[in-house]
Amino acid sequence: MSGEQKQYFTDNLIFKDLNSSNLRFYFVLRNMLDFLLALFGLLITAPILLFFCLIIKLESKGPAFFLQERVGLNGKLYYVIKLRSMDVNAEEKGAQWALKNDPRVTKVGSFIRKTRIDEIPQLINILKGDMSLIGPRPERPMFTEQFNKEISGFKNRLVVKPGITGWAQVNGGYEISPEEKLKFDLHYIQHLSFFMDLKIILKTIKVVLTGDGAR
Repeated sequence: MSGEQKQYFTDNLIFKDLNSSNLRFYFVLRNMLDFLLALFGLLITAPILLFFCLIIKLESKGPAFFLQERVGLNGKLYYVIKLRSMDVNAEEKGAQWALKNDPRVTKVGSFIRKTRIDEIPQLINILKGDMSLIGPRPERPMFTEQFNKEISGFKNRLVVKPGITGWAQVNGGYEISPEEKLKFDLHYIQHLSFFMDLKIILKTIKVVLTGDGAR
């Protein structure tokens, strides 16, 4: 385990050895699968992205895509790419935590959030190596620091790449508290395996079809 990874561990938490031979193989294979699946996903969803880019532009002024700084593996900062689901002036009064039935969300935005279509451009983040298909949901720097002060060990979730979907995302989505999110993320890290990833993919399909956890 690298020194960078160790800095995010607390004494009262016991994790798998992320440097074990089994997990090294898991990460190498998963990185390859992430890249191939992201590339394939972009190719087959390109018409969907183009369609919603047009609809977003027609409904409100501003760019179709939305870039926002997030915290990734070992605290590295990067810009997440999403389809814009809010008005362009949504944070003119400063950063705000998204709410259920948030009035800043556009009509198109409400649909693409519920169906998770707004997340598709993050496949580009996967190709760049910033994210994985599966992992903890990336937070903004200010919220990461705030939660880490309020919740002991919150940064422990940064020992793996953030993901488009994950154990926390499919077990509560936007509705869960930071404490619950940490609990789910640590459970995932402690049980890293392709079987766990498969469970998350199947639950993700259900979330996409039902819209559970959207806001």
